[in-house]
Amino acid sequence: MASALMLTVPGPEGDREVRLSSPDKTVWPATDAGEVITKADLAAYLMAVGEPLLRALADRPLTLQRVRDGIEGEIFYSKNPPKGVPEWVRTTMVTYPSGRSHPQLVIDELAAAVWAAQMGTVTFHPWPVRSGDNDHPDEIRIDLDPQPGLGFAEIVEVARGLREVMIEVGLTPFVKTTGSRGVHVFAAIVPRLEFLEVRHAVIGIARELERRMPDLVTTSWWKEERGQRIFVDFNQATRDRTLAAAWSPRVLPGGPVSVPMTWEQLGEIGPDELTVRTAPEWLAEHGDAWEHLHDEAGSIDGAYALWEADLERGLGELNFPPDHPKMPGEPPRVQPSKKVAEHWDEDGNRIED
Repeated sequence: MASALMLTVPGPEGDREVRLSSPDKTVWPATDAGEVITKADLAAYLMAVGEPLLRALADRPLTLQRVRDGIEGEIFYSKNPPKGVPEWVRTTMVTYPSGRSHPQLVIDELAAAVWAAQMGTVTFHPWPVRSGDNDHPDEIRIDLDPQPGLGFAEIVEVARGLREVMIEVGLTPFVKTTGSRGVHVFAAIVPRLEFLEVRHAVIGIARELERRMPDLVTTSWWKEERGQRIFVDFNQATRDRTLAAAWSPRVLPGGPVSVPMTWEQLGEIGPDELTVRTAPEWLAEHGDAWEHLHDEAGSIDGAYALWEADLERGLGELNFPPDHPKMPGEPPRVQPSKKVAEHWDEDGNRIED
């Protein structure tokens, strides 16, 4: 195994030299569909898709999904900057739901992404904010999470239905594969509302989609209530929740990549067919379908109006993630099948005996 490799990575301030230790180290083991993908292969991939990847990462706080011994070893998330961060890689302060603040990395140039790969990073998870204002998202992000038993055709159908709803409320939706079974739909928004309000706007969109496609769509937080439907994961809009970046590899067998598509391309290729080895060719042939995502920011007012209309109908707050502080009006954090109604008050708090 080669001991180290020095990579010359171009950047805005000239070339940088990035040391890649153990370049032959396996990140993705071989599968029936492809051979081993090494750390050097990962670095080469990042350099091949550098321009569109940086459009998704630059000026945003980042959570890194890292591995110690490839994807079959320990997998963990890094919110704090790893030790040994180069002086030319900057950080920004973010506030978590607990109220605690801490610095997180910002990757503004390709050399920083390659250095992150050297540190075991596979998947880049950018926040939906810019580093100058970490409290007001400039993207609305919707995660379509298929439950077991559904095929990709159903996911595409729901994604197209979601597109219609978003256009109707004044947003311009862009779609990408996740590298797994689901689909992500993003839209640029004016960074005016706080995370909680953006989450409520996503819930408004999700409920409207559920009304239109009740046999295929659910907003049920509890898995036991979802059935064979596609869950619109509204909690991905919560502060400190992130999705894999466009063009980011995933910690899944075969080295799949989350790839932007045009709406016409969605469904033409399987969700896991584009990998670290094949996605650069797709990019060279088709370009980056998200190049113009932020050309014009839309207003979130129409989506938020859906939330407000549902409040008038008597529909209220939905559950937050289990590690999030308890919120006013939130339903009880207990599975419906285990819930005894008289043990909970109207705000979802347990009544002590």
